[in-house]
Amino acid sequence: MFSIIQAAGWPIWPLILCSIAALTIIVERIMSLMPRKVAPPTLLGEVVTLTRHGLPSSEVIGKLEANSVLGGVLAAGVRTAAQDPRADESTLRHAFEAAGRAAAHRLERYLNTLGTLASAAPLLGLLGTVVGMIEIFGSQSPGNSNPEQLAHGISVALYNTAFGLIIAIPALMFYRYFRGQIDAYIVELEQAAETLLPQLLRMSATPRR
Repeated sequence: MFSIIQAAGWPIWPLILCSIAALTIIVERIMSLMPRKVAPPTLLGEVVTLTRHGLPSSEVIGKLEANSVLGGVLAAGVRTAAQDPRADESTLRHAFEAAGRAAAHRLERYLNTLGTLASAAPLLGLLGTVVGMIEIFGSQSPGNSNPEQLAHGISVALYNTAFGLIIAIPALMFYRYFRGQIDAYIVELEQAAETLLPQLLRMSATPRR
């Protein structure tokens, strides 16, 4: 590996940094977008069951908020209904929407950076190719042929191009995968809020336990 880095020349170092950054973001997003951290399958049913018997206490709402991203969205609506017994549909819907926007921003964290890395890696590889071509032409000056410089120029050109693509292709694939996963989660959050909203409208006048 070290011999490849040496053969690729200095343009390889920005690509190595990009690969480290992309791998870090991919691992972080995989861990953060796990279903149990975003939208546990049974959470909505548990909240609906809980609110059938009255609005919960602030302590229970706090635990719900800390449970997951979905829990935070549901907790926003439940807290609004608990704090204002006369809250109407518009007020509750606004609370859900505000929490949903914050949740979407949280889910999309670092995603733009990953997309930028996927776009920049081939360009950095192209830069290495250009540097390698310059070295190739420099080795073939009139009356002076330098085989060693020619070989190094070819190595710089090919290694950087290949490494740029090796970074860009997985980064782009994971970017698209995460984007689709986040879109599905956002739809799930919206549907959960719509499911809980009628329940809160019925129970908003019920005294807190």
